[in-house]
Amino acid sequence: MRTVVVEEPGRVSVQERLDPELPSADGAVVAVEASAICGSDLHLYDGDLPLFPVAIGHEAVGRVVEVGPDVARFAVGDRVLVAAVAGCGRCDGCATGDPVTCRAGPRVFGAGELGGAQSDLLAVPAADFQLLEVPEGVSDEAALLLTDNLATGWAGARRAELAPGGTVAVLGLGAVGLCAVRAALVQGAGRVLAVDPVEGRRRRAAAAGATILDASTADAVRDAVFEATDGRGADAVIDAVATDATLDAAFAAVRAGGTISVLGVHDMAPYPLPVLTGVYRSITLRMTTAPVQAAWRDLVPLVQDGRLDTTGIFTHDFALDDAAAAYEAAAARSGDCMKVRFHP
Repeated sequence: MRTVVVEEPGRVSVQERLDPELPSADGAVVAVEASAICGSDLHLYDGDLPLFPVAIGHEAVGRVVEVGPDVARFAVGDRVLVAAVAGCGRCDGCATGDPVTCRAGPRVFGAGELGGAQSDLLAVPAADFQLLEVPEGVSDEAALLLTDNLATGWAGARRAELAPGGTVAVLGLGAVGLCAVRAALVQGAGRVLAVDPVEGRRRRAAAAGATILDASTADAVRDAVFEATDGRGADAVIDAVATDATLDAAFAAVRAGGTISVLGVHDMAPYPLPVLTGVYRSITLRMTTAPVQAAWRDLVPLVQDGRLDTTGIFTHDFALDDAAAAYEAAAARSGDCMKVRFHP
């Protein structure tokens, strides 16, 4: 089979590798019909997470081609989406639908231990827990977003603990940030203040219902948010980037007693957490990767009846063999290229 491999910063190749075998009696093998580049994949590509070489990708929709004898919910031929984060599927943590709390520890496809989803075939452990049959009325684009980005944005808004009618600021308007904007509005936010240096991305957030703030530094974000909230600050800040600069901006812009919800992937360097500021202003800091399986319970009905819009996030399509060009386009982080999809 073919699989996309990040060999070193800024360099990807498409390699021929042996087809995967069943990972376990409760596992499955999925023939990938569509996969995508996530912002966290770019951290590997950019060298922020130096895990080289690595078969990459954790967002996949495809068809089951093999199942183990202990798989109960799926059969060969079923069309499924694969949760980006994997758990054992048997412990009390996984019973909540959140693989992050798996007692064996969560694993992410395309990060070393598990295969990469940007491949022809993907081995999936604990298939009954990791897979979801593509729901009726859910488009291919929406199904692919349900593997990670939509669930991540939804979780970020949930963990922001917004009261109905509250004001949330979203820092970073890539695919996850845009999903967070839409999720916050569906969850009852009165206003979403959106910040991103790229004009095209700000325009997409505005079309989704956000109020755009033009700010490029932590001080400018604070000033813009405080002006928009009559000097109080945002009830919550969702940081979909998680650089030192955006984290500084989040602490500066959130109101006293507010919540910062971090979804972005920081690099390997430690962040100088402003603990005194957090204590003095009673700030709650929450961080998570996507509890994908738990989020499906809320998201699928919302997507099916159209209350949560999933259109306009995928902007570019590439063949798998053109992975180098696809990563170059995604890494430019332009206003035109929001999210890239592969069709093997």
